[in-house]
Amino acid sequence: MRVKICGITQSEQAIAIARHGATHLGFICVPQSPRYLTPAAIAEITNALDAAGVVTKTVGVFADATLEEMGAIARQANLSHIQLHGQESLEQCQQLLAEIPSIFLIKAIRVRTAADLVLAETYAPYVDALLLDAYHPDQLGGTGLTLDWDALVSFRPTCPWMLAGGLTPENVSTALSTLGPDGIDLSSGVEHQPGVKDLALVRHLFEQLRPWLPISAEL
Repeated sequence: MRVKICGITQSEQAIAIARHGATHLGFICVPQSPRYLTPAAIAEITNALDAAGVVTKTVGVFADATLEEMGAIARQANLSHIQLHGQESLEQCQQLLAEIPSIFLIKAIRVRTAADLVLAETYAPYVDALLLDAYHPDQLGGTGLTLDWDALVSFRPTCPWMLAGGLTPENVSTALSTLGPDGIDLSSGVEHQPGVKDLALVRHLFEQLRPWLPISAEL
C-alpha cells in the first residue's frame, strides 16, 4: 500500500519518515503554500535521502504550472512523481507524460459533489494514479478537512487511487477498512505546524497501519 506523507520541508524529518515506512514523500511546488519549497531546497532533501541510503518515491505537487516549469523542477529536484493539484486538463496530462516519459503522474481531484467523482474517473486512463482530496474554496490541500467517506464507498476507478483529506492516526484504520484505497496521503494530520511534522504522530500512524503494511516496514 502507498503511504504518502506530504508537505515535507526538512531533510532529517524526510529520512526519519521514510524509515518509518512512508513509500512516498511529497514536496509542495506551489509558491502560495505555507509548505512551499524551492527546487534547490527539494534537491537538498532528495540528495540527503540518497546519501542516507533511503529508498522512497519523491513527489512534486504542482497546481496549474507550465510543462516547462514542471519538467525543469522534476529534473533539478530529482523527483520520481508529479502530482497535479490544479485544473489541469486531460490534454495537459497527456502532454506532461509525453514530455517526461519516466515520470509517474498523479492527478488530484478535490471532491465537493458526485460530479467530481465522475470527473476523476475520466482522468483514470490518462494518469498513473488518482488522489481524492477534500474541497476547500481557498486552499488546494493540507486543510485537515475530511471527505464524505460514505460517498466514496463505490468509487472504483480503472487506475490506483489514494485517499487524502483529514486523515489522522486516529481515523486512518476506519478509512482503510471502509474504502479500501490503494494508498493514503497525510499532511496536516501528522504536523506540529505547516511543514513541520510531528514524528511521534508519524510513529503512531505506522503503528495503526501495521495490518496493511508489509512485515518488513520499519516501525
